Parts: sequence; C-alpha cells; structure tokens
Amino acid sequence: MAKILVCDDEKSILNMLKILLEKEKYEVICVENGKEVIEVLKNQIPDLIILDVMLPDESGFDILKKISPMYKIPIIMLTAKNDIIDKVLGLEFGADDYITKPFDTRELIARVKALLRRMEEVKVNKNIYSFGELTVNFDQKIVKKKGKIVNLTPKEFDLLKVLIEAKGSVLTRDELLDKVWGYDYYGDTRTVDIHILRLRKKIEDDTQRPTYIQTVFGFGYKFAIE
Repeated sequence: MAKILVCDDEKSILNMLKILLEKEKYEVICVENGKEVIEVLKNQIPDLIILDVMLPDESGFDILKKISPMYKIPIIMLTAKNDIIDKVLGLEFGADDYITKPFDTRELIARVKALLRRMEEVKVNKNIYSFGELTVNFDQKIVKKKGKIVNLTPKEFDLLKVLIEAKGSVLTRDELLDKVWGYDYYGDTRTVDIHILRLRKKIEDDTQRPTYIQTVFGFGYKFAIE
C-alpha cells in the first residue's frame, strides 16, 4: 500500500483528500503546515507528497526547496492561483506536477497514479532491479553492468543494496555505517567514503561525474533511481 503525505491548511480540502485517497486504498498522512511535513519526514518516507503552496508558517515553495535535495519523493503542488510563474517556480524547485484549485478529483487521482508508476523501479522479478546499464540481483548478490558481472566484495554489495533500498533518499555517513557495518563497529565514517569510492570505480563510467551513487554535499549519499 502506497503512503501519501498531504499538506494543506484548509481542513475541508485535507479531509476531502484523505477520504478520496483512502478510497483508492492509499495510506494517508495529513498535516497542516510545513513544520509538520519536516517532522513526518524525519520518521518515515512517504511514496508521494501533495503540498499546498499557501501555508501558514512558510510557503510550499520553501518546503519544496528544503526537501527536494534530500528526498527523492514525487511531489504534486496545489495552488489557488492559476499563475504560470508559480507553476514554473514549483517545477524548477523540484515539484513533479502542479494542480490548480478547484480541481477535478478524477484528474488528481490519475496524476497520483501516474507519478507512483513513474517512481517504481523496473523489475524483472521481486528482487532484481535494473537502472540503465546496471542490473542488481539481491537474491543471488550479482551485479551486472552492460551484461557483464561486476565483482563486488560483500560489504560493497551490502552498501549498494542499502542505497538502492532507500529509493533515492539521502543517507548520512552515520546511517550507512550503522546499516552496513552495524552499531558495534568501531571504525569512523571515512570507511563509508572509501567503500563508496571503490564501488564507484566498479559501477560508474566516470567517478568524477557519477550516474548512480551521488554525493549530496553536507548530507551524505543517495542512489539515483532515474
């Protein structure tokens, strides 16, 4: 069941969207301001966000600028203004789609479904993922690039798997250290950087301009799923 975070300060719209989306079998989290959006994202990652532009504490554009660099989550912006400038700003700041109020509920649902489909990884089966020239088989622990097997160490494979499972979200070095090496590991975060470098040398065409494992400066690393 896909999880959708909805942020709108108009309770009538919030309640309507909750009922509408739950009818389509989505799990819905409702919040009324930007601060609550940030708090939700600290604890869970939704599959899609519906974000109103006009919020009481800060604009939807401000929230968009904060979360877009850190989370690869499709975002639909809602606005009461049918202004091309607003639409352009939203798309430039990282929104995936834009809907003007009042909107047709059938159109909204269609756009939600289209965005969720777009974010799904191309799968051969449950645990085989394809990203351009790269194929990763979680069950057999096999990585192929352009059809040829890439020899990874167990830790390199575990690191790649954790990054892929984050679905484009940014993971800090400390998070990667805990997930791959465990809480009882006594090394420092430089271990992560060294393994990222080795992994890039094996799966990237250009380690200086990586396609898959990208650095988010000041935060950590993410796997680009598109």
